[in-house]
Amino acid sequence: MSTTPPVLAAELAQAWADIQRYHSELPDLAAPESLIGESSSACGHELSFERLLHEAVHGIAAARGVRDTSRAGRYHNRRFLAIAEELGLDHPEEPHPSSGFSLVTLNPEAKRRYRPTIERLQRALKAHSQATAADTARTFRGPAARHGSSGGGVRVKAVCDCGRNVRVVPSVLAQAPIVCGGCGKPFRIPEPVGAAAS
Repeated sequence: MSTTPPVLAAELAQAWADIQRYHSELPDLAAPESLIGESSSACGHELSFERLLHEAVHGIAAARGVRDTSRAGRYHNRRFLAIAEELGLDHPEEPHPSSGFSLVTLNPEAKRRYRPTIERLQRALKAHSQATAADTARTFRGPAARHGSSGGGVRVKAVCDCGRNVRVVPSVLAQAPIVCGGCGKPFRIPEPVGAAAS
């Protein structure tokens, strides 16, 4: 079983410390490793400095006791948005119907401020990606990885033969079948549209 590359974990911790220099109330990042390998989340970003800054918004909200999301963490509200703006993140004018203001992007000032940090983290992410590319073809990462979920609570739609559906964490469904009370068939996560048949 592979472990988290120490270089990438150290770069994530350093990038977080760089954010803390400008925002001292940001709590320490307990486990940089928890961000590695998550292809998506309720926050909607692959791992990058922008994603790290987005997570820092949540950290500051928690430190202030501000409830910045609803709908089980999926909808990012205007309180999230206010803190995001403090950290140098821009947003669309209107909220997304299901995720609110989660799709924030670095503003020009933040890009300038964090340029060295961004470049360092991009190099570390690229090296990590290259190091794990060959390994990916030979390892099984489970349904969570195949369906764009970290498996850590992000729910996806599972369907049964009669057309009913439920939202479920893929790792839970992988443990044992969940059977439909209507048709008696197990719920399954459909293959993504456009997935190549082998």
